[in-house]
Amino acid sequence: MKGIGASPGYGLGPILIKEDFVEPIKSTVEDVEKALSLFDAAVLQAEKEIEVIKHHTIEKMGESEGEIFVAHLMMLKDPEMQNQIKDKIKKEQYTPEYATLEVRDAFIAIFESMNNAYMRERMADVKDVCNRLMRILMDVRTLDMSLIDEPVILIAHDLTPSDTAMITKDKVVGFITEIGGKTSHSAIMARTMEIPAIVGVGAFMDALKGDEFIGFDGETGEIFINPSESIIREYEYLKLEADKKRQALKEMINQPSVTKDGHEVEIGCNIGQPNDVDFVLANDGEGIGLFRSEFLYMDRNSSPTEEEQYEAYKSVLLAMGEKPVVIRTLDVGGDKQIPYLDFPKEENPFLGYRAIRYCLDHEELFKTQLRALIRASVHGNLKIMFPMISNIREIRSTKEWINEVKVELSEKNIPYKDFEIGIMIEIPAAALISDQLAKEVDFFSIGTNDLIQYTTAVDRMNQQIADLYSPYHPALIRLIKMVIDNGHEAGIWVGMCGEVAGNEKLIPLLLAMGLDEFSMSPSSVLKARKIIRSLNRREVISLVEPVLNAEDAHEVLEILTL
Repeated sequence: MKGIGASPGYGLGPILIKEDFVEPIKSTVEDVEKALSLFDAAVLQAEKEIEVIKHHTIEKMGESEGEIFVAHLMMLKDPEMQNQIKDKIKKEQYTPEYATLEVRDAFIAIFESMNNAYMRERMADVKDVCNRLMRILMDVRTLDMSLIDEPVILIAHDLTPSDTAMITKDKVVGFITEIGGKTSHSAIMARTMEIPAIVGVGAFMDALKGDEFIGFDGETGEIFINPSESIIREYEYLKLEADKKRQALKEMINQPSVTKDGHEVEIGCNIGQPNDVDFVLANDGEGIGLFRSEFLYMDRNSSPTEEEQYEAYKSVLLAMGEKPVVIRTLDVGGDKQIPYLDFPKEENPFLGYRAIRYCLDHEELFKTQLRALIRASVHGNLKIMFPMISNIREIRSTKEWINEVKVELSEKNIPYKDFEIGIMIEIPAAALISDQLAKEVDFFSIGTNDLIQYTTAVDRMNQQIADLYSPYHPALIRLIKMVIDNGHEAGIWVGMCGEVAGNEKLIPLLLAMGLDEFSMSPSSVLKARKIIRSLNRREVISLVEPVLNAEDAHEVLEILTL
């Protein structure tokens, strides 16, 4: 069996299946008393589960985060909600799980109609508590990532970014999903945490009973169910060899990222949450080229406060010292949905109401983040980056809001210091007008994950056309060259924070085209540095013209492989 290799490494271990939750269908019972007893038992079981999660959250994240589950316990025990569910069981003879669904949806409708933002945010709490009750009643055991207590290979239809963020590396030694691509956010997080992963396997879970042992190669996508002893020995050997290579790369620590002929670049890291800084420092990252701030908004029931965000940004800036830290403002929508934010249902969310488009329509949400970021600037070398910019008006609007926040902070005598402002170049329109955009900002960072998708009209999550999603497409290479040239012409630096930045075959070409900063998964830093230190820039410049004139991705790859 084979899928798409998403994060290199060898996974070996027993499987743990993360089942999807399917809402109950409308149905009735004959024995009402039994149904009421089942509901009461489910409440007790839910209380035990929430208590366990509460204590675990307090130990891992602190008292304030644990308060979320105190509220869940109060809601679970709320007489009004319980009585409404029991009334539907008694009067309508609904099954307890369907009665719970009906009451859940009624409460959500009430909260949705309220103008009070705090009350609207309680919708997520109601949904969480009621869904837990329904899962217990239906005997569907969904997985709490943080409670896995033995090394396993995690199997799922899909993993959300918040699912992946809750994984602990010492317990989940690899994961496999039925859908997804190399640039899905779960795949990116897996590479950050150096967890082997395969995605896009297709209908896989139906073939499993739940007690299988699996071996897989996160680079090739090969999967072996209940492998033979010889395959297990081979994978154990390959794991040891991979560990030796990682150890050998440590000789690159504290070495400059400079070519043989003295051309120096910066190799930074992409992270999703503050504790990822540990991976950056362990791999000698020269900065953070992309801090995906949206992960601070995930796996919770309401937006993080200004103070919560300030502390998160401050911790990263302090940890990195004088090294640059590029923090991208909230980039939600597409494959990153947050339940408590009011996103509309869209035919194509990747082309819809997301990122800067959403933030510019939600002033308080956006200004809260900007205040936290600007306040944190005093603690390090901050650079603020805005995603999904497609025109000059958007960047000018964001700069106006930044100036407003600066004035507000100055009036309150709250200190801040100068910082650079940049934008992601991930939309072809932005690349094509990058000469104009460059006059408005201090830097560009090319986001190739979306730029490939939008340039080639290929959904990066669609396995059926995965072969068309290519970083070697000549159109992409030409856009990258255009952005670098336009940036340099305007006197600004140009980086890249998409997955292409860590592509071993493309690093020489990007170096030749003049890319100033490469930002990648922390695990790729030392390997990329070794490649750069082995190159002579004057020699690799000869790659540029033939690649720009290549007819297709296959020819580009051939040129780069010579």
